[in-house]
Amino acid sequence: MAYRTVAGRAQAEIVIRKSRFIANVAPVTSEEAAWAFINEIRGAHPEATHNCFAFTAGGIQRMSDDGEPSGTAGRPIFDVLEKQGLSDTAIVVTRYFGGILLGAGGLVRAYSQAAVAGVEAAGVAEAIAACDLRIRVDYGLLGKVQHLLQQRGALTLDSQFAEEVVLAFRVRVADRAVVAAELAEASAGRIAVEEIGEVLVGPDLRPIHG
Repeated sequence: MAYRTVAGRAQAEIVIRKSRFIANVAPVTSEEAAWAFINEIRGAHPEATHNCFAFTAGGIQRMSDDGEPSGTAGRPIFDVLEKQGLSDTAIVVTRYFGGILLGAGGLVRAYSQAAVAGVEAAGVAEAIAACDLRIRVDYGLLGKVQHLLQQRGALTLDSQFAEEVVLAFRVRVADRAVVAAELAEASAGRIAVEEIGEVLVGPDLRPIHG
């Protein structure tokens, strides 16, 4: 499955039998970032009846009913993350009680609906695997190499001009072997490709969260 997360922060609100359910959603890349977001929302709603949440970040998963009956809030929110295939995402659903009891089934539906509304408001970003590479190029080959990289849709990250040109660029992981082979062929084996690392990016090869 492709890596999916929310495209950005968003808020959505639904009202069910006079109770307000406010979903706040954000991309989070670490457990620390998730807790910071949760505490931010808690601080913004100190009078709320409950601030229930679920998140998955850096391989860590957490959820909380925050005083609602066990399994009626945190789990439904987390189920939305799972069903949407979302990673590195936190959802906090704040409830202001309206005076009418919803029952366990009603709470599950309400928290689930609020979480879905929050994700819809945020939008989903899908990432692809790319790799950052570095090469050293003689000036005489620079134009040819730049054209080759352009044809392969590479994203230039850095250019350094000294006795030779050092280029850092990014390509899809699926294109890495082909690009390396074409560079070797274009330079009669003089260009060696150094791998810097892999990264998850959007279709334009830029980070999905800017």
